[in-house]
Amino acid sequence: MNEHQSGRHAGIGPATDEEVPAYLQALGIPGLIDLHVHFMPDNVLAKVWSYFDGEAQRTGHPWPISYRMPEAQRVAALEELGVIAYGTLNYAHRPDMAAWLNEYSRQFAQRHPKAIRSGTFYPEPGAAELVRAALAEGVQLFKVHVQVGGFTPLDPLLEGAWELVAEARTPVVIHCGHGPHAGRFTGIEPIRELVARHPQLVLVIAHAGLPDYVQFAQLAAENPNVYLDTTMVGTGFMNRIAPLPAEYPRLVAGLSHKIVFGSDFPNIPYSYSHQIQALESWSLGAGWMRDVLHDTPRRLLQAVRNS
Repeated sequence: MNEHQSGRHAGIGPATDEEVPAYLQALGIPGLIDLHVHFMPDNVLAKVWSYFDGEAQRTGHPWPISYRMPEAQRVAALEELGVIAYGTLNYAHRPDMAAWLNEYSRQFAQRHPKAIRSGTFYPEPGAAELVRAALAEGVQLFKVHVQVGGFTPLDPLLEGAWELVAEARTPVVIHCGHGPHAGRFTGIEPIRELVARHPQLVLVIAHAGLPDYVQFAQLAAENPNVYLDTTMVGTGFMNRIAPLPAEYPRLVAGLSHKIVFGSDFPNIPYSYSHQIQALESWSLGAGWMRDVLHDTPRRLLQAVRNS
């Protein structure tokens, strides 16, 4: 395994996964809250992994899955890392898919208490009713994937769903940026319009909107209900595809209350610890790291519980 794959940054953060729990303890937090984790039905996850297996041929960037293991082992791996809460982000990419993905997520959360009740929705007739049912069942986190789903977040079929989610103050992790692959409806402009239509909607911009890091950081700074997640941001792998601007750490230094940790576990081509190292390399301090790894996502989830 080369330096890029192992994620080593000499003297910065945990050098290996085994060092993560001690690092979290030294920070003074009880564990890590990861809002961007995927647990999917086996047949769906197999297709996702097959897609990443083809990255080398499509793009020239091999994407080995570091945590390609059975579900029980993946749950155990998060436990050993010190992850105390994690999403199970399924995402519907066609009609008649969201309901059974939500049922899988419901059953998964019943079996695993540290799993955050997660859900998804798609622009189709009945989307609002599906979201209403999911909220009634206790969903605390939604995932919407604009690029894979091939839809605009401004689709009229989603209007009722957005209204319900905004009213419930339930965060939506939305993959809407152009990277690592652009889609027909990706980019910041549809999100600007969505926020203007629904200012109470709590959006968590997956991957910090890469490659448009600066624009999405500004959007988060200007809108109280827009957050960023750290998924793959600043890692050696992603810096080869969508390099982080040199000024980015300065831009987000005062945004630790608007940034939540995300890893993309298990679908990452490097060690879990590397994401923490990448954030540590920005040298924004222990308080910033405590907020991002634990306090800010905890506040987001508490806001759902108390709404």
